[in-house]
Amino acid sequence: MSANISDQSGSWITLLIEDFIANSPENTLQNLAQDRAFENPLIGFSNGADPLFERYKEVVGPYHWTPKEIFDLTFPETQVQSGDLTVISWILPQTELTKRDNRKETVYPSERWARARVFGEEVNVKLRRAMVSALESKGNLAVAPVLSPLWERKPSDRFILASTWSERHAAYAAGLGTFGVCDGLITPRGKAMRCGSVVAAVAIPPTPRPYLHHRAYCLYYTRGICGKCISRCPAGALSRFGHDKIKCREHVRTIGGKYVKSHYGFDGFGCGLCQTKVPCESRVPLRPDED
Repeated sequence: MSANISDQSGSWITLLIEDFIANSPENTLQNLAQDRAFENPLIGFSNGADPLFERYKEVVGPYHWTPKEIFDLTFPETQVQSGDLTVISWILPQTELTKRDNRKETVYPSERWARARVFGEEVNVKLRRAMVSALESKGNLAVAPVLSPLWERKPSDRFILASTWSERHAAYAAGLGTFGVCDGLITPRGKAMRCGSVVAAVAIPPTPRPYLHHRAYCLYYTRGICGKCISRCPAGALSRFGHDKIKCREHVRTIGGKYVKSHYGFDGFGCGLCQTKVPCESRVPLRPDED
C-alpha cells in the first residue's frame, strides 16, 4: 500500500495533475470555442496527523472529517494511522479570458464564469477521480472526500452553512492560501480559482505553510485597507463583519441561476464578482507602496 521510494517526493502526483490540466480534453468550458476551463495548477500536501484537522472540528464543526475519519469510513477493513495519510490539494486558477469577462460585470456572472462554475467543476470532479485511480494503480488506497456518498452539507450555528469536508480548508492546511473577507481562498495564483483534494495512504512530505494566520493574505484583515470585494458584491452579502452566506447563496444559486438559463441557454449559476477586479484576483496582494 506504500508508494515506491522514487515516489516519496510526490513529484509524480504533481506531474499528473499538471498534465491533466495542460493536456486533457476534459479541461474545457464546453463552449463553441472549447476554451480551457483552468490554467496551470498549484499543488500542495498536508499530513493526515496535522493538528489543523482536529482544530477544524472546533472551528468548522464536530462533523468535519479528519483525513483518517473519511479514510476509515471508505476503507473500514484497512488499518492506518493518521500519519500514514497525505491530503493532496490543488488550486485550479481561472483563465485570463474568464477573469477578464467577469471583471466587466456588476450584477451577474459572465458566460465564461458561469461555465467555469458548472463545467469547470465537472473538470475538477474528473481530476479527483483520475487522481484516485492513479494512486490506486500504484497500490495506494485513496478517496476524494467531496465525492464520497457520505459527504454532506451541515447547518452551522457559527457559519450558517458548512460541510463534512472543506476543500478550501484542506488547501489552507497544504500551504496553498489563506482566507479573505468573502471566505474565498487567496492563493499565489489569486482568489479566482477552484480547489480540490484527495486523501491517500501515501507518504509525501507536507508542503510548508508560509503564513501564521488564516487571514494573512487579506489586505483588509491584515492592513485595514482595500475591502474592494465588499463593494463588488451585488447582493450586499459582504461587509466589514464578513460574509452573509444566505444572501450570497440566494444571489448565486437562485438569481444567478435564472440569469444564466435565460441569457446563456444552459442550466447553471454563479457570480464570482468578489473574486475578480480585486487586488487578490490573480496573486497574493501587496500594500500599495509595495506594488
